[in-house]
Amino acid sequence: MFIPLTVTLAVAALALAGWCGWAAYRDQPTKDWHFIGMAVVSLLALAQLVAGIVALAGGEHPAEGTAVFVAYLLAVVACLPVVGLISLTERTRWGSLTVVAGAVVLAVLQVRLHDIWGGGSGA
Repeated sequence: MFIPLTVTLAVAALALAGWCGWAAYRDQPTKDWHFIGMAVVSLLALAQLVAGIVALAGGEHPAEGTAVFVAYLLAVVACLPVVGLISLTERTRWGSLTVVAGAVVLAVLQVRLHDIWGGGSGA
């Protein structure tokens, strides 16, 4: 797997979480700028999906199985669009907090993807 992209995606997701967390702290819903941030992070997630598929097509194999790896890649891609849609329907600070939760989950999924690929120190 392409580790710089994984780290970049995790950092971008945490930055988005902080940004939307600040909006929630100020009792604000998600705004257009937050959705642009979600789009940028989602594009990084799509790039990671493509990189993962290319790595699999190139003959590389994740340590914990291809099906699990692909499922996590798809979850990463779906994470922010789902919470973005929820935040559109909840136009209060709770919509911003939904994005915070989704972005933190996305960052945690990056750590797990790294482990699944074989980069972790597990057995």
